[in-house]
Amino acid sequence: MSPNSKRSPRSDATRSMARLLSAARELIAESGPEVALDEIARRAGVGNATLYRHFPTRADLLVAVYGDEIAELCRSGTEPADSGPPLDALFTWLGKFVVHVATKRPLALAATEGPSDRRTPLFEEWHTSITAAADVLVERARPALRPDITTTDVLALATGVALAADADGEHAHRLVGLLRTGLVSGSAGVDQSSWSSGE
Repeated sequence: MSPNSKRSPRSDATRSMARLLSAARELIAESGPEVALDEIARRAGVGNATLYRHFPTRADLLVAVYGDEIAELCRSGTEPADSGPPLDALFTWLGKFVVHVATKRPLALAATEGPSDRRTPLFEEWHTSITAAADVLVERARPALRPDITTTDVLALATGVALAADADGEHAHRLVGLLRTGLVSGSAGVDQSSWSSGE
């Protein structure tokens, strides 16, 4: 009996789902959320029946893809605290958040098209996850921040930056650098040159 013959149906299903999500992320990045589902199945190397078994509707697939994007963004904020000063860690993550909002907004809206009773809980779930990740970073950086700054303030300002930024990442990084000068206490940890250059 070959090793492959011992694979359980559940493990095969897990691998198929992972391939579908990976293919969907790639194609959505290339062509947008309206990419044909048949094309996603082809790139994943599975049949259409397998795709629809895992994701009965386009919205189900888009929700799964965007949920993965949110999870990845939140995980990136939980990297080891000793990877750098807490203030730098916060603004590095905010740079990723700004790029996420600026580039993934069409996917988020496409994933939640339809009745509000579907959209509202999804957005609340994603917002809760992002807020929790940001809160950890804000609290670690708290000694260097203005004392009146809250996580809600930080995310609201960063979202505004994302919506105001040009499509290129350089402009977004410059705006995040300017945001940093307004959030820190005094001149603590401000190196405008590094943030305006997108480093």
